[in-house]
Amino acid sequence: MAELVYLYGVIPAKELKKEAFPVVKGLDQQHKVYPLAVNNTLAVVCHLDDQDYSEESIKEKMNNDMEWLREKAFHHHEMLIALNERYNVIPMKFCTIFANEENLRETIEKNEEKLLRSFSLIDGSEEWNLKIYCDDTVLKSYISANNANIEAKKEEISQFPPGKQYFAKRKIEQMVDKELEKEKDKVCENAHAQLRQFSLHETIKKNWNKDVTGREDNMSWNSVYLVPVSHVTGFLQKINELKDTWANLGWKFEATGPWPAYHFAGLS
Repeated sequence: MAELVYLYGVIPAKELKKEAFPVVKGLDQQHKVYPLAVNNTLAVVCHLDDQDYSEESIKEKMNNDMEWLREKAFHHHEMLIALNERYNVIPMKFCTIFANEENLRETIEKNEEKLLRSFSLIDGSEEWNLKIYCDDTVLKSYISANNANIEAKKEEISQFPPGKQYFAKRKIEQMVDKELEKEKDKVCENAHAQLRQFSLHETIKKNWNKDVTGREDNMSWNSVYLVPVSHVTGFLQKINELKDTWANLGWKFEATGPWPAYHFAGLS
C-alpha cells in the first residue's frame, strides 16, 4: 500500500537544535508527524494512506462530510499553532499533499530561496488579526442626531406642508444611510492607519457576513498585521484605546493572535 506525504509547514533546520520536535500523531491519527530534512529547511510532514486520502476521496469528504472537514482542518490548524509556539514556521494550506517524499523534496528545493526570504521576513514577528464590528442601529441614531448636513435638512423640511414632508423624510433616511457608510469607512480606515504604524506588513481581507460570524452586528473591517514582537504591546494598547474611544457608538474591536504567518509566508 502506497503512502502519500502530507505537508503542514516548513521550519528552519537550525531551529530544531533550540527546541525538541513534539511527538504527535498526524492527520489520520495513526502515522506520526516528523521533520524531513531538505537542505537548510525541515518539512513537517506525516504519511497518509493513498486510498483514504486520494484527491478523489478528499473531494468527496469535503463536499459531503462536514464533520470530517471540521476535524481535519482543526487538526491542521492546531498543529501549526503548536509549531508556531516553538519555531518560525511557514504554514501550508490545509490538505497540501505530495505523492511521495521525492516530489516534496523537489518542490522545497525549487522554492528554497523564496522560503529563506520568508523566514527572514517573519523572524521576530507575529501575525495578528483585527476584526471591527459595528452596531448600525446605535451609530445611525448618533449620526441622525449629530450630523450637520442632516440637521440642516431636517430644519429645511420642517417648513414643508405635511404631504411634502413625508417624501422629504424618506430622503433624509437615505442621507442617514449614506452618512452611516461614510462614517464606518472613516473610523475603520483611521484605525487601520494608526495600527499599521506598528507593523511590518498588513493586508485587508474581505468582511464576513452574519451567516459566517453568527453575530447581530455587522463586520465592518477585517485586516491582518505582521507585527514585530517588540511592537506587539503597543499594537494591542492602541486597539484598547480604540475600543474605549468608540464603544459608546456601537463599535467593537476584536484582536486575535499570535497566529502562524498565514498571510505573509507561504509556498505556491
